[in-house]
Formats: sequence, C-alpha cells, structure tokens
Amino acid sequence: MKNSFGSSLTVTLFGESHGPAVGVVLDGLCPGLPVSKERIDALLSRRRPSLATDTARVEPDNWQILSGVFEGRTTGTPLCIVIPNENVRSGDYDYGKARPSHADYAAFAKYHGYEDYRGGGHFSGRVTAALVAAGGVVIPALEAVGVNVGTHILQCGGVDDDPFSDAIEREIALLAERPMPVLNEAAARLMQEKIAAAKAEGDSLGGVTQTAVTGLPAGLGEPWFDSVEGALSRALFGVGGVKGVAFGVGFAGASLRGSEYNDPLRVEDGAVRSVTNRNGGVNGGITNGMPVVFRCAVKPTPSIARPQQTVDFVTHENAEITVGGRHDPAIIRRVCPVIDSVTALAVCDMLAGRYGTDCFLKGIGL
Repeated sequence: MKNSFGSSLTVTLFGESHGPAVGVVLDGLCPGLPVSKERIDALLSRRRPSLATDTARVEPDNWQILSGVFEGRTTGTPLCIVIPNENVRSGDYDYGKARPSHADYAAFAKYHGYEDYRGGGHFSGRVTAALVAAGGVVIPALEAVGVNVGTHILQCGGVDDDPFSDAIEREIALLAERPMPVLNEAAARLMQEKIAAAKAEGDSLGGVTQTAVTGLPAGLGEPWFDSVEGALSRALFGVGGVKGVAFGVGFAGASLRGSEYNDPLRVEDGAVRSVTNRNGGVNGGITNGMPVVFRCAVKPTPSIARPQQTVDFVTHENAEITVGGRHDPAIIRRVCPVIDSVTALAVCDMLAGRYGTDCFLKGIGL
C-alpha cells in the first residue's frame, strides 16, 4: 500500500477515519526549522467544521509531535505528528452496501474485505487533517524564504469569486483571515446560501478552487516526467475530492489562438517577467519566475441524504441506499487549507531537490 509522495522531502500518511488516530511522517526536513504550535493550530482551525453548512462531526484535533522536534525546532530526523480521533460514531456505517462515488467498493476489491470501512476508513477526508498539520510545519518555512501559498473558492453553486489579481500577495494574506476563503465577500454569502439550499434538499455541491504560489525562482522543476505540473498534480490528486487540476487558463486555452494565449516577455527591474500569466508560471515543466497559478475541480460530497441505487458487494445483489452519518453538503471550503498544505509540501520537495534541504535556512535566491 503506497501512501507516500516526495523525493527529498517524503510525506507518508497513516490512520483511518474511526481508528485511534490519523497522522503523518515527514522525512527529509532540514534541522533547525522553527515549529510553531500556533501556526499548526491556526491551519487546522481553517479546516475544522465551523459554519452551519459544515459537517456536525467536529474534532478538537489535539495533535502531538512524537519525534523530529526538540526544543521547538526540527532535528532533521523523521517528524511524526499524530492526531487522535475523539468524535466517532462507527454505528452510522454498515458494511456491504457501497455508497455511490465513495471508495467503498473499490477498497473492497483491493483489500478483499479486510479494510476498515467505518467512515470511509483510510479513504476518509478525516485523514487530510494530518496533511494540514504537516502544512503548519512547512508553510512557515516557505514564508521565511519568501514563498507564499494561498487558495480560494473560485466557483461554487454557480457563484463566481474574483480570480487572483496582480495583488496576489495581499490577497493570500487576506484569505488566511476569512472563515469562507473567498476574495469577494458578497460571493461568499451567495455561496453559503447555495450550499444551505442543497443541504435542505438532501443534496450536495462541488466547486472550483484557485491556488497561487508566489516567490518561486525561475528554473525550478524538471522537463518531461518530473515537471512542476506533474509533481503538484500527483500530490493534489491524492486529495480525494480533487478530480481535475488545470494550470494557468487551463482548458480555456485550447480555444485561443497563439497570439491570444502566449505570454509576452519583458525585463522589469533587472528580472524577466511576462506581461500576462496564461501559462500559470510554468514553461516546459519549469518555473519561469511568475506566480504558479492553478485550479482544482472539487467534486460534490458523495454522501447525500437521498435514496440512490447501489449494490451490496457482500451478497452481490442490487440494492438501494440512503447515506446516514455526518457529512458536509460541500467540502469546498474545508478543502482549501488542504490544498494549501499539499501544495506547500510538494513545493518544499522540489526546492530541496534543487537547492538542498538547507535552503530553508540559507534562502533560495540562487
């Protein structure tokens, strides 16, 4: 079972939704990085249910670092974070009837009935809490060398937010303070109304997020199979609700002419910059010095309070199911800090691969 990604910085997930705990191991961090309880808590609080349109399962996320940190700084050895599961209701789940668009049947086919099925087990969104805790370690390390990451809801329920503008740095800082990670507060209210309406109808919504990474030097990444797009996409597709990743203008660029799509280049203040950023900051799989910008398509929460056709894979019979338990009518809000964290972990791996792990102490202006 493969639950790891990264080369210079390796990230390994463990745990199940209704097991004793979820957790993460980070192997390859340089020694001496400050580890802030406040930053980890703040990022976890952004993921935690807090609005009326979120799930009723609220975990306190009383995380603990078991290894890899001494007197507030990383030691350079594997860093292990464990987050206990303290609010579980395993009785909400029966085995056999596959919940449509969940991993129930796929997990059964792979693990031959030995999988922990409660609450989705290892496939549950609960496991992303560990990724966010890891993000609380690496995001401050990136900020210290001038790299910032931010994600907002670009679209949900037919409501559009403003895309990132030329003031990306200010907008990223703004998003960290908002309970609904949206740049246009009027759009945030409309999105919440749409989510509440779907919930009232026993249904759910998906959406699109937009992420920006600023401060990356030109020349990061590899051509062909270790491209920036490839490394980020591999990590992002590990998040269960993400079903599509598009860089820059993405699929919209397919309908443009070259004269409309190309990013003209200029020298500004001694640095090469492009006038536009339709390529999302990447050419040939390598960063070009512009912000790396991409969108993620996030599917509707598959757990809905409506009767659905399914199968009982134990009896091998057709069946009907109405999903019980506690679920988000839309995960789009809570997935934003997860995307931030996964992005930061992948970027740290790429930076460490090019400049060495000590670059987070010495800087990356090379």
